[in-house]
Amino acid sequence: MKNTALYQTHISLNAKMVPFAGYNMPVQYAGINKEHETVRNAVGVFDVSHMGEFIITGPNALDLIQRAISNDASKLFDGKVQYAYLPNLTGGIVDDLLVYRISENAYMLVVNASNIDKDLAWLQSLNSRNAEIKNISDRTTLLAVQGPLATQALQGLTEINLQAMDYYTFTKGVFAGINNVLISATGYTGAGGFEIYVDNQHANTLWDAIFTAGQPYGIKPIGLGARDTLRLEMGFCLYGNDINDNTSPMEAGLAWVTKFTKPFTNSVNLEAQKKIGLSQKLVAFEMIDRGIPRHGYEIVTADGHNIGWVTSGTQSPSLQKAIGLGYVKTEFSSLGAEIFIRIRESNIKAKIVRLPFYKTQP
Repeated sequence: MKNTALYQTHISLNAKMVPFAGYNMPVQYAGINKEHETVRNAVGVFDVSHMGEFIITGPNALDLIQRAISNDASKLFDGKVQYAYLPNLTGGIVDDLLVYRISENAYMLVVNASNIDKDLAWLQSLNSRNAEIKNISDRTTLLAVQGPLATQALQGLTEINLQAMDYYTFTKGVFAGINNVLISATGYTGAGGFEIYVDNQHANTLWDAIFTAGQPYGIKPIGLGARDTLRLEMGFCLYGNDINDNTSPMEAGLAWVTKFTKPFTNSVNLEAQKKIGLSQKLVAFEMIDRGIPRHGYEIVTADGHNIGWVTSGTQSPSLQKAIGLGYVKTEFSSLGAEIFIRIRESNIKAKIVRLPFYKTQP
């Protein structure tokens, strides 16, 4: 098992550590519900240094990215971020990721921790024109500072105007006295905030500075448990649960980041699937009767006929109700439709709803 550069800090804070994607990671500190509410209402800090980062450079960097990802990276400009996925050859998804355009011939890809080696091998297999691919995952610390007070908490640490940064943009500059910090207006919580990338040697300096600056705003450390409940309230997919090597991106609702204006891996087959129509769809549902849906539970009709399965589920701390995502046959996927979740030999009533579950305040 690997440790992030902040492992000892988490131990000193009495974090509950669990193995995750090959790393010892903090799942909670004060409790998932408390940490969830901290991010929704104030500001919290996640150590997500287990995530993977690749730098792709050279005159053929964009060519490789365009052939590898579903979205159209030619639309990016310096300082812009894009969400996309890596399709495989069999109709599934290698991974979902973020693409950062640093300059015309330099990009950063941010990938899921459990897929770092797989993604790197996949990109190398497509790299027929010798773009340079550098894996900087093991030397990179990534902190996600999330919540409505994140901008106020962090602004004193930099001369960069954080308030002026648009969603899904990034910049580099001096932050907490550290040079060449990458600050990104992105996150996985729906609560606003930033993701901050530094070399591991600066990890503790960064952490300490953020917590000192954020103290007046009630800043707290947040574990992966609350990260999961926060992302599920927004309906964000989690690789390995809601999408994987065998799930169709069209069925997973990722058509919005699938651009058929350019060729990419398996694009012909995916476009054909979109035109023919889908046999199943990823839907959002909330429980009507008492019960918490969990990954792998069956989804059935009122008479017990199997129509799908749950991919993610939890008791929503913000909404005080159980929510979930799952695949169902298309004819059962309309908004408002009643479905039933098979929980311990009982069929528990739920209904299909529109995402996000949690509506952020204007």
